[in-house]
Amino acid sequence: MKQKIFLYLFIFAALIALYLFVSNGNMQKVKDERLKKMETQVVQLKDSVQHVQLEKLDMQYFSLENNDDALAYYDHLKIENPSRYIADKLLETNEKKGDNPLIPYEGMQSDFKINKIKILNHKWIIADFSDGKYWGELLIKYELKDDLGVDFTLMDNLLYTRSGQ
Repeated sequence: MKQKIFLYLFIFAALIALYLFVSNGNMQKVKDERLKKMETQVVQLKDSVQHVQLEKLDMQYFSLENNDDALAYYDHLKIENPSRYIADKLLETNEKKGDNPLIPYEGMQSDFKINKIKILNHKWIIADFSDGKYWGELLIKYELKDDLGVDFTLMDNLLYTRSGQ
């Protein structure tokens, strides 16, 4: 009788050990699959981040902030942020009553004002303008003088037309 109890305990312990061995193997497979999936996601994220960084560098190619030669043009003026200074001066032209004087069109809904500015280098600016419904773009040549005055000259412009109106 005592031997049968030990035999049953041994068989029961063996079955538990077998169950633990099999379930541990299955858990390990699942963990390995999850780990591989996470590794591929990390690789994809790294690729995405690298792609976004390259796009950002590409978009910054034409900008005064990243053009050391153009920035050197303003070294003698001791302006901390020439791009911001020039953009502020251009936005000051919006403060005049009526249409912005650099925009060669009359506003149709309201006055045309400059909205967005991209300073390309030490000579050129691209600007977006709108009256709330109609919009266009300007190519502006500028000159920052030693007395910190800025002269703006309109080089070219376009007004987008809506099709069907």
